Amino acid sequence: MEKATTRVKRSIAGTKRVGTPASESRKAAAGSEIDERIIQLADWRGELLAKLRILIREVDLSIREDVKWRKPSNGMTGVPVWSLDGIVCTGETYRNFVKVTFPKGASIKDPAGLFNAGMEGGTRRAIDLHEGDFINEAAFKDLIRAAIALNQRRSGGTARGSRVKRAAAGRRRK
Repeated sequence: MEKATTRVKRSIAGTKRVGTPASESRKAAAGSEIDERIIQLADWRGELLAKLRILIREVDLSIREDVKWRKPSNGMTGVPVWSLDGIVCTGETYRNFVKVTFPKGASIKDPAGLFNAGMEGGTRRAIDLHEGDFINEAAFKDLIRAAIALNQRRSGGTARGSRVKRAAAGRRRK
């Protein structure tokens, strides 16, 4: 069976990118940094992060990848972040587990019960995955879709449509 990191390299290589040159270089840089992080891990955590990344991108190719929150505690590598009209989720790697955090997870229905961390908080929810754990891919994709839908409801529309609406609203105010 082909490793997830190999599939990531192939899927990214075949992705057509559109947008402004400056935004494209930032997107490419963030994507490359996530690729490097996956390769650096070189263990089950890298394979799992690569698999989760593929699942996230399968839901909506317009999801933006970033790397944020560089600090000494994460070796200055930062945290992979997937956004569409707001943060959808983050993917953090720790020594013994991979954590996928949904910043607005408390507002998302989770009928499959994937959320298993951050339950005490009023806003975020997370999924902690340990070596050998399996994830229900369909349910995970449903959570991604729900997070995107929540972001779009809060921002006033789809990613493209909300920017147009905000720009039009700004013109009316003048």
